[in-house]
Amino acid sequence: MSHIHYKKYDDIILYAKNLRKNPTPSEKRLWEVLRRKSLSGFKFLRQHPVFYRIDKDWVEYYIADFYCSKLKLIIEVDGNIHDLQKEKDCEKDAKLRCKGIRVIRLKNESLTDMNSTIDLISQIITERKTEVDSDQYRL
Repeated sequence: MSHIHYKKYDDIILYAKNLRKNPTPSEKRLWEVLRRKSLSGFKFLRQHPVFYRIDKDWVEYYIADFYCSKLKLIIEVDGNIHDLQKEKDCEKDAKLRCKGIRVIRLKNESLTDMNSTIDLISQIITERKTEVDSDQYRL
């Protein structure tokens, strides 16, 4: 997605910056693993706006906890509030899938076993890399 859109939507960027300043403890822990291309050499951004619909008077966007543009992969760290908004999350995930973006959701509790979490994310990165590479060669 082009950075031109980001300049037009200063409020969205400000909101994302505020989210970056106030991460949850689980987001902090996972960021230590993902930052600086530490995991499989892929760059992740945190609290990154992803636009999935831009019309003249309407912008639909999603601020991803962690986003890798090269893999078109979003990693979400879900707290208890997500138990109450499963339908909303499914709708967002479907819209992002239509853009070719894969979303994985991790429960806060799963981050207590960071080794298992790293293994899972590494496996998904490997799968996603293969998917994205094969998409480049499709007509």
